Amino acid sequence: MLEELFYPEEVAVIGASRTPGKVGYDIVKNLAAGGYGGKILPVNPEADTIAGLPCLKNITDYGAKIDLGIIAVPKTVIIEVAANAIQAGVKALIVITAGFKETGAEGAELERQLADLCRAKRVRLLGPNCLGLINTENRLNASFAGGMPRRGDISVVSQSGALLTAILDLAEGRHLGLAKMISIGNKADLSEIDILYALAKDKHTRVIVGYLEDISSGDEFIKAADEASAQKPLIILKAGTTAAGLKAASSHTGVLAGSDTAYGAAFKRSGVVRADTFEALFDYATALAMQPLPKGDRVLIITNAGGPGTMAADAVEKAGMQVAMLDRNTATALRQKLPEAASIGNPVDVLGDADPDRYVAALTSGQDDPEVDAIIIILTPQAMTKPAETALAIAANLTGNKPVLVSFMGGQAVMPGREQLVAKSLPDYPSPERAVAALKAMFEYSLWRNRPARVVTRFRVNRRRVERIITRRLRSGRYQIGEVKGKNILQAYGFQIPSGQLAATAKDAIETANQIGYPVAMKIVSPDIVHKTDLGGVRLNVPNSEAVRDYFDLMQLRIRQRAPEAMIEGVYVEKMLDPGLEIIIGMSRDSQFGPMLMFGLGGIFVEVMKDVTFHLAPITEDEALQMLKSTRSYEILQGKRGQQGVDLQAIANGLQRISQLTTDFPEITELDINPFIVGEAGNDPWVADVRITLQPIETKSR
Repeated sequence: MLEELFYPEEVAVIGASRTPGKVGYDIVKNLAAGGYGGKILPVNPEADTIAGLPCLKNITDYGAKIDLGIIAVPKTVIIEVAANAIQAGVKALIVITAGFKETGAEGAELERQLADLCRAKRVRLLGPNCLGLINTENRLNASFAGGMPRRGDISVVSQSGALLTAILDLAEGRHLGLAKMISIGNKADLSEIDILYALAKDKHTRVIVGYLEDISSGDEFIKAADEASAQKPLIILKAGTTAAGLKAASSHTGVLAGSDTAYGAAFKRSGVVRADTFEALFDYATALAMQPLPKGDRVLIITNAGGPGTMAADAVEKAGMQVAMLDRNTATALRQKLPEAASIGNPVDVLGDADPDRYVAALTSGQDDPEVDAIIIILTPQAMTKPAETALAIAANLTGNKPVLVSFMGGQAVMPGREQLVAKSLPDYPSPERAVAALKAMFEYSLWRNRPARVVTRFRVNRRRVERIITRRLRSGRYQIGEVKGKNILQAYGFQIPSGQLAATAKDAIETANQIGYPVAMKIVSPDIVHKTDLGGVRLNVPNSEAVRDYFDLMQLRIRQRAPEAMIEGVYVEKMLDPGLEIIIGMSRDSQFGPMLMFGLGGIFVEVMKDVTFHLAPITEDEALQMLKSTRSYEILQGKRGQQGVDLQAIANGLQRISQLTTDFPEITELDINPFIVGEAGNDPWVADVRITLQPIETKSR
């Protein structure tokens, strides 16, 4: 739990200053003014007292134990000062000082020395280049941020100290309580991973909020985030990108799988609620800290104005949730309790002159309705509106069995109501859309918490055959695997491959075509050609031997004209496939998180609309099916809009097999099956084309 950091009995401030406004002064002042009850030890060789506290000339002058040391000295003496603190018995260090790896190679080397020094003596290090930390439980403000926040149950971990101060100010403006605030800075030792493990076990933290610019270790982050999310909501605002997103990728999957996509997939796997904006970060945190999780996605909207109610209904549907169909008993009760002019559909319009009793009547009916999972209440300031009284009435009639979010729209007129809502732990939003977005985050987290146990299927495969192919390719220095060997690999992992053979001459092509039967497909085979169709290297539905001969010669001629430097291995002749839906499934290996699986429909859906979805391997059957459902084109897979439905289980099976293949062989960096031909349920899907990229494992970061 990092006791020495969060619950020290003695805190030494090394580099304490007598000058107000200096970091070393503000830290001492914050410790004293915040109400911290432990021993505060300012250290300054030239001062007798600082902020009214007696000063040590050197930390080694103190003969008793010291739990925590806070260092705010120039970086030129940082190693000497840290060594003295460790010699004095300090068990944990917070290094506020900047100028380390963020400034270049020299600073990075100094940071490494500092980390090595602490590691050798088993002293935990927070920072350097950090704001410090705050723990409201014991009134510990070991930072140079202004003021002690009110006590609450939201804890914050941030890579940016400046953002942490903004969060402090925002929380104060919203009258929101906080538990712990940790600035991790350069993460020379303690990282977001250590903090997540600690906060997951912290009984005073109900919700964890994070701002991250990078992640120290993809695998370890997923484990830590998964453990935290299993116990309490974890909301993260992620900024910045990784080198993985900057590489030039040759495959569809690689092009579409940027680093931000990798983080999104990692967050999805580990239950992280992702906030896209600073505003959303605390919108979500407020709702998750104050209200129970919804058991479903059916939303009741209560409003005193038609327009905002419609806005909320639109937002609910756009978010993929449902505007609830009210139970018959609810409708009957509302008719009896509300004026005749009131709308008792959903949204329930209690009219512009609604008093608190009308809101309570609608709220009570909604909480009792088995067809309602969550409630959003909207109030607009009209002449007869009583915001403060309405807020108190709503709060007094909550049962706590369903989440209730409120949007008091407006400014000064609704301010008294907002203050009452905060006081009664009711999350309030300035617009219906923001309330709906927060509810959507709650619903998605609830789905993750109630997901089935993860069971990854291991298929019986011919791993040795794949190992031989990959080993030979790597030895030869050829890292692109084309259709022929690519299909051999996929066949070894249980994919259905059409009958076919590589032909070096037109005669060989005709013999192969005669054996497998017409019509056939013909494709140029060259390690130097990625997009065969663009160069005239593909011919489908070839009907007879004469056409095979003609197309063989024509294909060779066109390739020599259009790609004269390309090495041509021959022409692959294979059986034409029965018609089906063309989809694309693939994998791109992220440097942090490993294999990212991709699914999408072929053609315009991937080329133009980029309607694709990603998930980290290894993947379960349920997760594979969820990938399909998360695309906009899912209705086409189901057979709507005039299309024949396809075998969804077969696609999920294919994704799981790619997951196993790319987990087994980290040398595979990219893989595209494009197209993967899928038919109706019960018909085996076929691999029409495949491309695989390798990289020697010893040169990879993962």
